[in-house]
Amino acid sequence: MTTTLLLHKPYGVLSQFSPEPGSPWGTLADLVDQPGVYAAGRLDADSEGLLVLTDDGRLQARLTDPARGHWRRYLVQVEGVITPAALASLRQGVMVQGRRTLPARARAVADPALPDRDPPIRHRLRVPTAWLELELREGRNRQVRRMTAAVGLPTLRLLRTAIDLMDGGPPLDLVGLAPGAWRVVSANERQRLTALLRPGRPSVP
Repeated sequence: MTTTLLLHKPYGVLSQFSPEPGSPWGTLADLVDQPGVYAAGRLDADSEGLLVLTDDGRLQARLTDPARGHWRRYLVQVEGVITPAALASLRQGVMVQGRRTLPARARAVADPALPDRDPPIRHRLRVPTAWLELELREGRNRQVRRMTAAVGLPTLRLLRTAIDLMDGGPPLDLVGLAPGAWRVVSANERQRLTALLRPGRPSVP
């Protein structure tokens, strides 16, 4: 039987088990003691949130296949005031490194009262901050940060909260997982993940 885990990756941890020479960041080996699993996708070391870890190479490939377009949900603390124009731009797609991003789902949300980050976010008294919920179905390098910067809202904190399996069921999420904690997927989640590998599953148009 394959092993698949859900991890709440904290700030300061690479999405890999081997350290990078000269890097100040920790690794998944500091948090997870299950042999043979690797991240299906990644979060930057300075980002937080949901990672799927599995020892099934086919599942890793399936969850990260751009043609499948799994929606990923993020909470994003930004510097500045979120305007209707900024939200409209994010929804339509913005230019990032010479290419327009796919249309996203974006909305302003109330402060989600997350546990404090370690180290904490630097606040400037004269600069307002706000929170976005942003959903993407592509995963380019530092895409969320580049998108918010493109609309004049630099990202201060970034947390992935959910991954939609696009099968009509609830997304995988962080419910019950404190930063640094992980759990084995439930029997139902395992069945749904296994179903993704069956022949004939359609790609997202």
